[in-house]
Amino acid sequence: MGQFFVILRGNPGEPLRRWINEIPNNGLIRYLDIFNLERVAVIKPKALADVLVYNSYDFEKPAPLRKGISRILGMGLFLAEGDLHRQQRKNLMPAFAFRHIKDLHSVFRDKSKELVEAIMHEINDTGESQVEVSRWASRSTLDIIGLAGMGGDFNAIANPDSELLNTYRSIFSPGRAGRLLAVAGILLPAWLIRALPYRRNHDINHASGVIRAHCMSLIKRKRSRMSEGKEGTNDIIEIALKSGAFPDHELVDQLMTFLAAGHETSASAMTWVIYLLCKYPRVQSELRKEIFTCKSSRSHRTEETMGLAIPDNEYLGAVINETLRLFPPVSVTVRVSIRDTVIVGEHIPKGTATTLAPWATNAAFELWGTDALEFVPDRWLKSPKAAGSTGNFSFMTFLHGPRSCIGERFAKAELAFLVAAWVTKFETRLVNEDFVPDIQGGITVKPKDGLHVKVKLLDC
Repeated sequence: MGQFFVILRGNPGEPLRRWINEIPNNGLIRYLDIFNLERVAVIKPKALADVLVYNSYDFEKPAPLRKGISRILGMGLFLAEGDLHRQQRKNLMPAFAFRHIKDLHSVFRDKSKELVEAIMHEINDTGESQVEVSRWASRSTLDIIGLAGMGGDFNAIANPDSELLNTYRSIFSPGRAGRLLAVAGILLPAWLIRALPYRRNHDINHASGVIRAHCMSLIKRKRSRMSEGKEGTNDIIEIALKSGAFPDHELVDQLMTFLAAGHETSASAMTWVIYLLCKYPRVQSELRKEIFTCKSSRSHRTEETMGLAIPDNEYLGAVINETLRLFPPVSVTVRVSIRDTVIVGEHIPKGTATTLAPWATNAAFELWGTDALEFVPDRWLKSPKAAGSTGNFSFMTFLHGPRSCIGERFAKAELAFLVAAWVTKFETRLVNEDFVPDIQGGITVKPKDGLHVKVKLLDC
């Protein structure tokens, strides 16, 4: 069974985080998985550059993985390969250009304000309340991707029981049966996995239908408004429609990809930011001071002024980058070589499964120093590139090259507004000061039973 049971427990990136610091290697570590299937972990910059840049199209996501995840994400940009991926990325890039992301700041600001106001309604007469962070984070990021990406407000912050929100909540909390089906997908054909009489299969089929119906509704509404000359927002739907490159059924897949990936990964990141700010109250206090000073009168703290300042806040960016380094929302991703190729001089035969592990690379002592496992936002103030590390491939949260995350700028700007709104309204601490998160693996990495905190309304 190789390392199967070691990797199966909790977060699959955790063993690789240990191995990169304990096992001498040249950037590759060979290990065995279930039934002694060979795996090669690609974990250091030179090896990663070969896989992600120089030989990037020698590697693809495994077919069973693509077929399995496509039930949730659709066969969009995330799962496309080869020439199809190149074409899709080219046609979607304008939606994620720097200038367009800047135009979305008002959406990020307004939804961040709505989030903290909704939480304020739950605060009791003592000025405190207990909240579960990951659910609030998921509600707010779903609303943001809906407005900024699709031009539709899902109202998930206002309505915690919305159909779309509950649908995503069910599929991103797979439980034991879901994890067993994922493991079975490594060995069994997709058609057989889907035919197994598990409730999880029924839940995914139902969820896929709900999400596709929402996406098709958004497309029809956008197309109608464009024909009437009422649009001009340049969101993902509009840019894709203007390109003429996507028939409706393919556009549904793109929207499914951005809806799921665009809200769940950001929600995971938001949860980990709040966790670390609770663990390090000095950082929370310092961040609050940097965003705006309590000496200013409340009347001078307009949302517009605050919104314009947030993206340029250096320490806020450092806190976000350091969180994304320590807790990348996607801890591992898998590729298979589709032809014979080479990684750091090592022959890699066709069909070799390779594991890319941001969870490991981001915490390598060799790349980040002996404090690599510690939360040190100040490291990002030393260098504008990669916190004084050895180069871009030391920070793998968004990958690199032609398969890098197209939404990196979007995600960082969105997080900046959400975190800024939270810390300037609330002082936050853990309900249980000794809380150590049991990290749940899956499509994204998050605390298994959520993150329960106490929030105190600030009066300053």
